[in-house]
Amino acid sequence: MRGREDDAPRSAPRPPSTGAAVLRFMAGSLAALLVVVLGGYFALRSVTIAEAERDTRELVRIDGQLVQAAGLSNGLKTGDRRALERLDDLVQGQVLGGSVVRVKLWTADGRILYADEPRLIGRRFVLDEEERELFETGGSEAELSELGRDENAFERGERRLLEAHTVVRLPDGTPVMFELYQRFSSVTASAERLLRALAPPLLGGLLVLLLFQTPLAWSMARRLRRGHEERERLLAAAVEASSRERRRIAADLHDGVVQDLAGVAFGLAPLADEERREGRPQRAEVVDEAVGRLRQGVRDLRALLLEIHPPTVAATGLEAAIEDLLSPLRAAGVEATLEVEDEVAAGGRHDELLYRVAREAVRNAREHAEPSRVSVTVRRTTDGGTGLRVEDDGRGFEGAERDRRRAEGHLGLPLLEELVAHAGGTTRIASWPGRGTLIEVEVPA
Repeated sequence: MRGREDDAPRSAPRPPSTGAAVLRFMAGSLAALLVVVLGGYFALRSVTIAEAERDTRELVRIDGQLVQAAGLSNGLKTGDRRALERLDDLVQGQVLGGSVVRVKLWTADGRILYADEPRLIGRRFVLDEEERELFETGGSEAELSELGRDENAFERGERRLLEAHTVVRLPDGTPVMFELYQRFSSVTASAERLLRALAPPLLGGLLVLLLFQTPLAWSMARRLRRGHEERERLLAAAVEASSRERRRIAADLHDGVVQDLAGVAFGLAPLADEERREGRPQRAEVVDEAVGRLRQGVRDLRALLLEIHPPTVAATGLEAAIEDLLSPLRAAGVEATLEVEDEVAAGGRHDELLYRVAREAVRNAREHAEPSRVSVTVRRTTDGGTGLRVEDDGRGFEGAERDRRRAEGHLGLPLLEELVAHAGGTTRIASWPGRGTLIEVEVPA
């Protein structure tokens, strides 16, 4: 990997309209309503199943006591026809019907003594662990059956059933397991009835809450939008205030110190010639040195004036303005190149912004990167906008260093990134420690 990018391209975070924000709020609220309805249905269904299992356990216990008292006889163990008919009359008349669709009577070794489906009588199946345990502990149990076992071959047409068991005893004391199957559709119907009963007041209350919240959401969206617009105005005002202060400082320096130093240098220059004519070369050399320092100071101050308040881009053009930026680098021995495509040389509405970015990038390179080469390219982008690329081969930096400088109050580039974003453009900053830094900006036409 060549290096590390500190910032991905960032575009303008345009705020949504108030109406769009409120519509998104309402859409989210309606989605929440849907989640509440679906969640309520499944929660009610779960509660209803648990209640149905409890009711089925109670039902199998009551029906088991009825069968034990009025329908069981010892002849069931041998398959006596009259014993089977007696039990069948009781089951058909008082147990089956409604939601109960099947009744079976089991021995502890898995043989079916009786079933309302005659084809099951006498067949033997393997009891599961819970059913075997029921013979030892007594009581009753119920569960949702998937009807996947061999014994359920004649119940599978019902799809899903609640299966319940309890232990009863024959007249001679032999324990047998009484089993019944109840339709699961009755459980679903109960859940749906509960949901139909609870849904109108629940949904009505949520809709009333939504109606009360909509004006508040509208007000908050408008307030956020106004805050965003105010932030943009403050940002523009801060930049304008900075420009005005730069102009004031530049004017004071130019009309004061720079003029005074230039006048002093101009007045001292003849004194050196006079000292030489009178045969005092050492004094002339001192005066020449002082004049040279004064003139260098004037040049340095004028370069500083150019940096503080350069000629307006509108007056000189973007290419000439950036050339002025690169002049101090060239004077310091840095290879500085500028390439401006003909299509953008004529200027555009974002030239001032591009110049500010170039000025900040070049200043950072000169003051912090110690580069041997700096290149600036201005080109037309594929979508008709303008792109600026500033690249140097200096020290580069880590992301943590940039964060530290920002925390210390060095906000030049971050402020310009904000301006580029609000102009609808994007900024990309990449840096590789020891290899240099790349700053790319694209703004729309």
